Amino acid sequence: MRDAAPVSTRPRVLPPNDPRQYDDLADEWWRPDGAFAMLHWLARARAALVPPASGQDALLVDLGCGAGLLAPHLVGKGYRHVGVDLTRSALVQAAAHGVTVLNGDATAVPLADRCADVVSAGELLEHLPDWRRAVAEACRLLRPGGLLVLDTLNDTLLARLVAVEIGERLPTVPRGIHDPRLFVDSRALVAEAARHGVELRLRGVRPAFGGTLAWLLRRMRATDRPRGAEPRIVPTWSTAVLYQGRGVKSG
Repeated sequence: MRDAAPVSTRPRVLPPNDPRQYDDLADEWWRPDGAFAMLHWLARARAALVPPASGQDALLVDLGCGAGLLAPHLVGKGYRHVGVDLTRSALVQAAAHGVTVLNGDATAVPLADRCADVVSAGELLEHLPDWRRAVAEACRLLRPGGLLVLDTLNDTLLARLVAVEIGERLPTVPRGIHDPRLFVDSRALVAEAARHGVELRLRGVRPAFGGTLAWLLRRMRATDRPRGAEPRIVPTWSTAVLYQGRGVKSG
């Protein structure tokens, strides 16, 4: 009788931007200093672009919602928060944080035209083989006067250097989480949104230097001391790396 083959304990190696990474990292979503720490910072900054709902039954559709990191920052703003994502393990956690979840693709959202008061697409477009279809879907979902908010990485050499060559070497940042070939040219994004009736205004953003340095030092020391304040995302003069977009649907 042959001995059973040994079970490998090494983590599987996946191609860059492979969605299965999010299942492997499922326990990291809500760790404040974990692999998705920066997504928490960006969620707070994105939520700051969303005004309080102007009426009852207002709907916010969160494309690529992950584990629902936007939810705590929408409390009290008056929206029903519907999250769309492909990763079921993330959606289980989003539902636990009050999000109404839909397992679906951001390029083919199973919701009606003009149903949303706000559509959010945070750190999503740079992960999609066809980001233009996702922009078209986001605009389709918006009612006239509805608001689109997003953030993504620009298709520049500087963004590749900062987000991949440097960023993915920082403590806890997953290697291979991005495929830089999918990064989103800011001018093309503005033009695509305009084709679908949304005049998108962009601004560059970055993590604040002081808070980020303190966070990095804390992570490198890996102490059991209470964590410090969460770094903030602040505006910057250039959209060459990371940028936010905000625009209203015409009609």
